[in-house]
Amino acid sequence: MHHSRIARNVRLGIKNLLVHKLRSGLTVLGVVFGVGSVIAMLSVGEGASREALDQIRKLGSNNIIIRATKPIEDDSASIKHAHMSMYGLTYEDERRIRQSIPTVLRTVPSKLIRKDGRLRERTLELRLVGTTPMWFQLVHREVLAGRVLTQGDLDQKANVCVLTEYGARRLLATGNTVGEFIRIGTDYFRVIGIVRSEMVSGEIQAPDQEVDAYIPLELARKWYGDITMRRADGSRERERVELHQILVQAASLEEVEATAAAIEAMLRRFHKNQDYRISVPLALLRQAEATRRTFNIVLGSIAGISLLVGGIGIMNIMLATVTERTREIGIRRAIGARRRQIVGQFLIETMVLSTVGGLIGIGIGLLIPWLVTRFAGMPTVVTAWSILLSLGISMSVGMIFGLYPALRAARLDPIVALRHE
Repeated sequence: MHHSRIARNVRLGIKNLLVHKLRSGLTVLGVVFGVGSVIAMLSVGEGASREALDQIRKLGSNNIIIRATKPIEDDSASIKHAHMSMYGLTYEDERRIRQSIPTVLRTVPSKLIRKDGRLRERTLELRLVGTTPMWFQLVHREVLAGRVLTQGDLDQKANVCVLTEYGARRLLATGNTVGEFIRIGTDYFRVIGIVRSEMVSGEIQAPDQEVDAYIPLELARKWYGDITMRRADGSRERERVELHQILVQAASLEEVEATAAAIEAMLRRFHKNQDYRISVPLALLRQAEATRRTFNIVLGSIAGISLLVGGIGIMNIMLATVTERTREIGIRRAIGARRRQIVGQFLIETMVLSTVGGLIGIGIGLLIPWLVTRFAGMPTVVTAWSILLSLGISMSVGMIFGLYPALRAARLDPIVALRHE
């Protein structure tokens, strides 16, 4: 009985609203845009956040990346020995970081050398990364074929290399991938594995690139030494760099920033010139999250304002409706309708308005992220809780802003109302 009465009231509410289709439609718009913008805003924020997290995961949130950089004021900065500039990180730096900073779990030294890789008629300029097997524990990448470097490779000083998927596609093409010998510079290396390289956008450069070929560090020192030739502006210049990159893994997330500060202080003591750069992916993540919070607050406020405007619009129309239907209310009261029933009837009408607005808003809120992803290429993630939150908000708007007109309708004196023309 109770259910059928509610259903009848809802039907009656819809019928009353359909009497003024345009008016009801325009009233609903505020809620539609409010709800739509809440969902769209949350989905863009969530998408950006997931992307940032994903990028940090690729870089390793416990990692600190130290890179050798050539000092700008070259003449005075790097010590010049007969056209040779010396700068960058040293084996000694790596040993000091590993041994003297207690929060450092492990370090991975790397030499980076540009060389042409050849296999029969195919050539590709590779970035040769002389490193230790620990590299693959700090830079987590999927192994697509074969295996990565091991301690055994280092002990045997074997001429082996691990290619990236991109390098393997360009050089090996359809040939037998693992076990093939490729020529890098003047030496031959056996391909023992293929890993996937990750593209990371953002301020921090990823430790790996898609043209990498990984070889044991000792081999890189043996074959290529610490001195490289660089042709610049028609002159040939020799550079002496021991290590181009040191990856450091902190013992825990909490200690990452403190560890980076300790490394910075130590390097500053031994390097007169700023010939290194320290990047901390975790700091970037914090920054990204702070930006996203600000972004969400701004967009949330805008969505909130449009919902408020929508609510006021509903209240306005309902007050006008009360005035219009004064006589009807008087008749209903005269034949025995209780105040509670009058309040219920008007509240149901506003709830119908706001719920319909909420549902259309959800549709728009789902469409906008799809369009953003499709045309702007930005990642968006629509979460279930944002939809529930928006629907909850729109129904609350109906309740709150519909209460005053409903109470006003119920307070009308039936005698006066009956006289109303």
